[in-house]
Amino acid sequence: MRALLREKAFRSLAAGRALTFFGNSMAPVVLAFAVLDLGGSAVDVGLVVGARSVSNVVLLLFGGLLADRMPRALVLQGAALSAAAVQAGVGIAVLAGRAPLGILLVLSVVQGAASAVSMPASAALIPRTVPAGELRGANALSRMGVNAGMIAGTSFGGLLAALAGPGWGMVLNGVAFLGAALAYGAAGRALARRRAAAAEEGSAGATASGAAAVGAGPGASDGAAEGPWHALREGWREFVSRTWVWVVVAQFFVVNAVSAGGIQVLGPTVADATFGRTLWGCVLAAQMAGALVGGLLVARSRSRHALRIGVAVVALDALPLAALAQSADVAVLLVAMFVNGVAIEQFGVAWDLSLQENVPQDKLARVYSYDALGSTLALPLGEMAAGPLAEHYGVRPTLLCGVALVALVTAGALCSRQVRDLTTGGAVAPVDGAPAAGVPRGGRPPDAAEPLDAP
Repeated sequence: MRALLREKAFRSLAAGRALTFFGNSMAPVVLAFAVLDLGGSAVDVGLVVGARSVSNVVLLLFGGLLADRMPRALVLQGAALSAAAVQAGVGIAVLAGRAPLGILLVLSVVQGAASAVSMPASAALIPRTVPAGELRGANALSRMGVNAGMIAGTSFGGLLAALAGPGWGMVLNGVAFLGAALAYGAAGRALARRRAAAAEEGSAGATASGAAAVGAGPGASDGAAEGPWHALREGWREFVSRTWVWVVVAQFFVVNAVSAGGIQVLGPTVADATFGRTLWGCVLAAQMAGALVGGLLVARSRSRHALRIGVAVVALDALPLAALAQSADVAVLLVAMFVNGVAIEQFGVAWDLSLQENVPQDKLARVYSYDALGSTLALPLGEMAAGPLAEHYGVRPTLLCGVALVALVTAGALCSRQVRDLTTGGAVAPVDGAPAAGVPRGGRPPDAAEPLDAP
């Protein structure tokens, strides 16, 4: 992992992702308190925060399209700069007492749009920044940074809103996004320097990859005359043509809905009635701690059936639900959430690695966006359904039903032969239409897409 951090392009990209998720986690917190400080009601808070989610869902597919047709580092830089400018500007307006609810609504929409653009682009750029044999460790390390950014963003958002006011939280958020933009720019320049160095060597491999870049870089295969709807349909065909992709996304549509309803909605209800809110915060922190440990473990793994293992351990998402259903003491719940966090990272790294090694690089961001869309749509469905179901059937039966659903869909996903047999640890998938020459383990990924990955 230390060797990965010596890769300038990867180090800069990982820092940019961590800062982006820091800002994205802080934004809803400071926005909510800003609305309340303006005299808004809970309905107003829901409207402003919900606008961000709607914007994110609507633009996710176009974010993936943009990342496949334009330089990914440049897309990330532009999204981060836009978010920085709007956050800092509105933060100053809040501090000056001149930020009406409509301005906060616009900020929320822009924030959701920036998140929709950066999510698929940053994940799809990772294979361009590290040797092919180190892709597993790179995904693990990057996700550890993302988790740390999310923890810090949520914590700092609440702390600053309480101590200094939401205006200062927005200003700090703007600074974080500015830092992310600088990091993405550094990643793009590092890729450009690496490409220039390869060209100077004059090797046959560099010449071939340069030729492939002209005809098969991200966006090149789409054709200039083809519109965005054609490109989105092309991404959809890529998504559904691989059974293992849509089977796992379908699995996680259910798992995410169940987890969102059980942990985010019913969890606080159980905590209020038993061990209290303070310890509930410790329970959530245990899950994040497990995710960090899980990242370290999966970075050292060399299993070639990473997806099979990752999909199987998703069944451990049922542990916290079962503990809550039994009103277990907080020690049992802490252990369940920690183990769940470890399992989340096993799957997360396996999933990223499987997509990056098996989906053509010029369509990878669009496939990521369809994946993210399926996961994002599930969250509000689970959150909205959990309360009414618990009122009608009871909290315990609802949670136990969630346990059964997680186990059922996990078993169903493992019934797919493609899920069980898919292997990882080989070459990064080439650009569609480019020579599919293998990359030796520990070697560089093909540079066919890299001329479009730098500003």
